[in-house]
Amino acid sequence: MPAFAYEALTPAGKSTKGIIEAASAAAARSNLRQRNLAPLSVEPTKQSKTAKQSGFGKPRIPRRALTLLTRQLATLVGSGIGVEQALKTVADQSGKPAVTSLLLNLRASVLEGRSFAQALGDYPNVFGDFYRASVAAGETSGQLGQVMEHLSGFVETRAKNRQTVQLALLYPAILAVVSLAVIVALLTFVVPDIVRVFTSRGAELPFLTRALISVSDFINAWGLVVLGGLAATGLAAVSLLRQPAVRLRWHRLLSRSVLTRGFSLKTNAVQFAGTLATLTVSRVPLVDALAAAAQTVPNLHIRAKVTQATARVREGVALSQALEEAKVFPPMLIAMVASGEAGGVLGATLTRAADDQERDLNALVAALVALVEPAVLLIMGGIVMLLVLSILLPIVNLNNLVT
Repeated sequence: MPAFAYEALTPAGKSTKGIIEAASAAAARSNLRQRNLAPLSVEPTKQSKTAKQSGFGKPRIPRRALTLLTRQLATLVGSGIGVEQALKTVADQSGKPAVTSLLLNLRASVLEGRSFAQALGDYPNVFGDFYRASVAAGETSGQLGQVMEHLSGFVETRAKNRQTVQLALLYPAILAVVSLAVIVALLTFVVPDIVRVFTSRGAELPFLTRALISVSDFINAWGLVVLGGLAATGLAAVSLLRQPAVRLRWHRLLSRSVLTRGFSLKTNAVQFAGTLATLTVSRVPLVDALAAAAQTVPNLHIRAKVTQATARVREGVALSQALEEAKVFPPMLIAMVASGEAGGVLGATLTRAADDQERDLNALVAALVALVEPAVLLIMGGIVMLLVLSILLPIVNLNNLVT
């Protein structure tokens, strides 16, 4: 049954809100009256087709809530409880209306005869490609409990890593914003007054000071226009990247450019290897695991290569050979896959390979994050130094004239 968000009055006249399951809005009002509640409003929480297509009205839940409900569902499904009952149990225990309505709507879809993965597909902004593909592979292979267990660990690890990076970047971001605000304020309000003092004395201004005056005049005259243009350009770029053809070309550029190739290939390799390891260890057939893992690769160009490799494996080619032909994965990963195939322990080898790739990526990210703070300090310090020099040089020249 679908879920409805309601607002009602208690016998004492107090307003209360919540989520209720019912076959229809009329049935929901009837159930509320049976609870001695006077319904004020009853609205369905399930998205309409218009909302799904337009992108408005889509529910969002915190990452911490997603991590918790995934762990709870994994525990219940792994204990042999049906998906619909597990969803009902987790919904009853959740104290957040958004999570409760989401889970009850998922349960309603499952009760209508849809698979769990298909129900998750109604909420792509909550459950990403990896999440949905893993659940679909688990349902197909009959190993949903094990897949959910590995999936919960993956979601927890990803949330932890994301939080670590965000906290590490918080200080440099604040420093950059404050520094930029101070620099713009100086160029807008302070520099023009100082320039008027120098020009009134007939002093010849150095090149650095004249350049600073030009920048200040430009910001005062065109600053808002430039800011609006940058915002418009950003929105246009985001709109273009939503088009599959443009996005594919952009991803191909990222995977081939000298500056981004290493990081892009390593990031996608970690995602692919981790997904494939999770599904293989959960006894999902290799071809199905490859098809699911391909859908979790963020880069569309690399995803197409993985899809080609999946077709080659389906034809009987060894996985290591198919990945080598794709030419988008690190040699170490391919070597470990070949070793696992030769020893008949592909699942365990893939797990070790995924862990190795993830450690390498974490080390790379940590190094990049560690470089952000000194880079921001150097850049902002250099700009401030130029500002100070451009103001001090005319003062020194005036002193020399007086002497």
